[in-house]
Amino acid sequence: MNQSTLQFRGGIAMAFVPPAIFLLCTILYFVVFKAFDMSALAMGGFVSLLIGALFARDYTRFWNSAMEGIGSETSVAIVVILFIVGMISALIKATGVATGFVWLAQEIGLDAGYYTVFVFAAVGVIAMATGSSIGTMFTAFPIFYAAGIEIGAAPAPLAGAILSAAIMGDNLAPISDTTIISSSSQRFRNRNAVADVGGVVRHRLRYAIVAAPISAILFFLAGRSGAAAPAVASDYAASASPLPLLMLIPVAVMLFIAMWTRNIFLAVTVGLVLGSATGLATGLLSVSDIAGVIDGSPAGFLYDGVNGMLGTVALVISVFGIMGVLRGAGILEMIVKTLTESRMSASPRGAELAIGLGISATTVLFGGVNSAAMLTFGSITDELGARLGIHPYRRANVMDCFALGLASVVPVLSAYLFIGALLTSGYENAPALTTFALFPVTFYPLVLTGVMIVSVLTGWGRVFEGPDGEPTPTKP
Repeated sequence: MNQSTLQFRGGIAMAFVPPAIFLLCTILYFVVFKAFDMSALAMGGFVSLLIGALFARDYTRFWNSAMEGIGSETSVAIVVILFIVGMISALIKATGVATGFVWLAQEIGLDAGYYTVFVFAAVGVIAMATGSSIGTMFTAFPIFYAAGIEIGAAPAPLAGAILSAAIMGDNLAPISDTTIISSSSQRFRNRNAVADVGGVVRHRLRYAIVAAPISAILFFLAGRSGAAAPAVASDYAASASPLPLLMLIPVAVMLFIAMWTRNIFLAVTVGLVLGSATGLATGLLSVSDIAGVIDGSPAGFLYDGVNGMLGTVALVISVFGIMGVLRGAGILEMIVKTLTESRMSASPRGAELAIGLGISATTVLFGGVNSAAMLTFGSITDELGARLGIHPYRRANVMDCFALGLASVVPVLSAYLFIGALLTSGYENAPALTTFALFPVTFYPLVLTGVMIVSVLTGWGRVFEGPDGEPTPTKP
């Protein structure tokens, strides 16, 4: 073994102590205790590093390796982008876009059957605007699910529509943590840069354009089969207003700029300025809602956006510390070498299958927490795909779509399904749903997995990295 390689008492297997402890903490908090808190996972990551360091033959080298991982270009890029996009996410939440969609449903006059499809579309837009799947679920269930139950919509398809829409919005949003992580973890080889968010999302649209309509048709059929009443609940519509829908204008502008310029910082800046102006002009926001102090404590969506990302940023730092240790011990290189020398990874199709299977297994092990899974498997995806010239956009999308697919909704381990089941409780007209009842009607991740399998097997959407980093349909 190379003398510069980080070594452990008890052999190289002890290098897996930090990721094993982190995995145990993930399962305990998200699966056993059902405490959905990123800060808790970050705590598990840092504790795992403290314990793992005790097994290192060179204690200082262990922490140097961890710091190299934390200080990597990818880690820093993810942290900075997360803080920036946290502010635009908080802006959208503060203006109550969800109530605008309830008003729209009432004006259109949707019955209980069509309401399920409407919810899938509306919550998908909200999730795309906020970039938070779990945050969207906690916002959408009390509004859309409660109204749907009151009008007689079928509970399971309705809950599945909210779950699916939250995942779909997360899958497509340029400002979501999963998009940022999947993009920033994939490096170009012909120029010094990581995959830009706008380019990744633009290339990802082709998969969503197929998966979303198929899911919508399935929700229509499932929703109609359990429909029982002809109008949206007036109690919820009475307090709804069309004004929040105006916030979709700055969101649309931001998404356009992100995909057109491929510069997420410029897009978020425009979104914040235009969104704040729109909110102030419509009365949805006051100056104190932007930034201020209430009872001696900082307030406003700018503060809330940064503060709300602290747990996720801490998770990123801890996981990259673990990755630094595994890289220092030669583990990551060993995994990549094993995969690349296998018969499966001898071709681009085989490499993508390996990426899909690898990230799916990692996501299942992490209880459906796809952000943590992609942080863990991202560097392996990067090395594995780059050796065959697969473009960073394609690598990021294969990893992201499989992570947000079937692997994220396995009934016995999925944080998404546990949250969904939790949020369906407490309604007089409908019993709480189990994770097994939600799984078959969470259509989008299931359909997306099928779409990606077809894409990998047929090569649809596969591009390679050209001499200047541009996507090319054939390997140069």
